[in-house]
Amino acid sequence: MVRGRISRLSVRDVRFPTSLGGHGADAMHTDPDYSAAYVVIETDAEDGIKGCGITFTLGKGTEVVVCAVNALAHHVLNKDLKDIVGDFRGFYRQLTSDGQLRWIGPEKGVVHLATAAVLNAVWDLWAKQEGKPVWKLLVDMDPRMLVSCIDFRYITDVLTEEDALEILQKGQIGKKEREKQMLAQGYPAYTTSCAWLGYSDDTLKQLCAQALKDGWTRFKVKVGADLQDDMRRCQIIRDMIGPEKTLALVPLGIGIATGEQCHNRVIFKQLLQAKALQFLQIDSCRLGSVNENLSVLLMAKKFEIPVCPHAGGVGLCELVQHLIIFDYISVSASLENRVCEYVDHLHEHFKYPVMIQRASYMPPKDPGYSTEMKEESVKKHQYPDGEVWKKLLPAQEN
Repeated sequence: MVRGRISRLSVRDVRFPTSLGGHGADAMHTDPDYSAAYVVIETDAEDGIKGCGITFTLGKGTEVVVCAVNALAHHVLNKDLKDIVGDFRGFYRQLTSDGQLRWIGPEKGVVHLATAAVLNAVWDLWAKQEGKPVWKLLVDMDPRMLVSCIDFRYITDVLTEEDALEILQKGQIGKKEREKQMLAQGYPAYTTSCAWLGYSDDTLKQLCAQALKDGWTRFKVKVGADLQDDMRRCQIIRDMIGPEKTLALVPLGIGIATGEQCHNRVIFKQLLQAKALQFLQIDSCRLGSVNENLSVLLMAKKFEIPVCPHAGGVGLCELVQHLIIFDYISVSASLENRVCEYVDHLHEHFKYPVMIQRASYMPPKDPGYSTEMKEESVKKHQYPDGEVWKKLLPAQEN
């Protein structure tokens, strides 16, 4: 049962010095420090349940997102959770249509990242109070309630409320069987952990060998810095994994996968209209949380474009597993040409980390959005006053 008035919202700048090991490096982001603006909301309910939400960043600039979260806080404080979820579309619009803040958006950039962090915390709180993981909360939700969470502004030329309701109602057929399948087998994943651009050849080989031992069959290689070096590195990976495993580009039919940096549902709509992608990569923190991702999943279904989510970073795997499992059970009803990214970094800092078995995401069972971080990790990596950064910053300055 939904209960409580939101009495407190806090946000912290949490950064992990991943650049020291070359983790996450690609052609455009050569030295990322995987980071997050970490939001916690509390209510006056006696249960003491807190909602935790994040948005992912790469180090510098996280403090700007923190400022944006604080600027949005007045839209959240003193609101009854029951009123928020009872008119989630209205609440979403309140956050994204603030008459002054929207000038530095709207629905894109820092303000939208902050909106995602706040909304992710609200979904975590709601699911925890209902005693369900977010994917299960969505799967069990009446289609009309799901539709009421979505802002259809600017996308009705391709997806109306009626279209969305029809898709979700059709998705009810066979839903129980697909849920059982997910619980037994999980959602297929591919790994990006082996081949960051910052890794040496020896590291590539070592990580590939370990991934093969762990059962991985699909691999992603970061390219784009230097063509000859890209070809050489891809050959190393291919030699390691053999001809039968899947490596990045599909032979004889190279498809375009994009979306991890798409700001909002409108850009996805335009890409789908232009037939500009063959694989759609949603991001759980770039878009406006579950609400906006629902609209994109439904548009992808209407255009029959497979969704292959972006993940990795800080907590992105924890978040996106809920969205893609829901998508299979209630929307797409297909695993054809579908796979979800996985990166084996920083999961140890989360209270409910992802579980991978047989190279697949196993549906989380703990209530919430899997976004709650261990308080010890947050304190240790808080920027700039956490223990890790107190040691690192003086050394970097020298």
